[in-house]
Amino acid sequence: MATLANITHKVARSPGDPKVQAAGVSSLDGWDRLAKGLGWLSFGLGAAELIAPGKIARSLGLDGRKGLIRAYGAREMAAGVPTLSFDKQVGLSARIAGDALDLATLAPALRRDNPKRRNAMIATAAVAAVTALDIAAFAGVLSTRRRTGQPRDYGDRSGLPKGVEGSRGIARRDFETPPDMRAEPASMPPSRNGGTGDRAGRTAPEAMGTA
Repeated sequence: MATLANITHKVARSPGDPKVQAAGVSSLDGWDRLAKGLGWLSFGLGAAELIAPGKIARSLGLDGRKGLIRAYGAREMAAGVPTLSFDKQVGLSARIAGDALDLATLAPALRRDNPKRRNAMIATAAVAAVTALDIAAFAGVLSTRRRTGQPRDYGDRSGLPKGVEGSRGIARRDFETPPDMRAEPASMPPSRNGGTGDRAGRTAPEAMGTA
């Protein structure tokens, strides 16, 4: 069976590109994965509420709330977008607010004279469990963002373990000029009599002796 990496290679890679042997480790932590799952849950639940709001309302004993449930579906879809993005805390906070609205809407369906009370109780328990997950994911993602976004303090580090004075001249002690960087000794221009001398025609030793 073809792996996901091989399928991706065939679709996204051009002939001659290196093959993907194995997928790397994901950079997402547990809270990011939980938020991602809740984001997809928003899309699934929102689609169901948009497609069949009347059926959901009747199953819970909330007749006449078809339009409200459809609006809740649109809200779920809207909350799912940021929950799946980098700003997960925005989508999760929207989901928590939506969970509170869902619980408030389900409260009247828990009355004893509701023939669909059992369904309403199951739905309320499910929403309460998802609310707990939303709150946990929100706190976890927010904590992760604070740790990664907090600037580090290097005020106690000088970069010189031996201190400023003790580090002076260390680089020059064992330094040796590379051969290709060494300058050639300056040569004296040729004199008129064929030797190497100065402009007055004196050779280099004579010039040094009279200097």
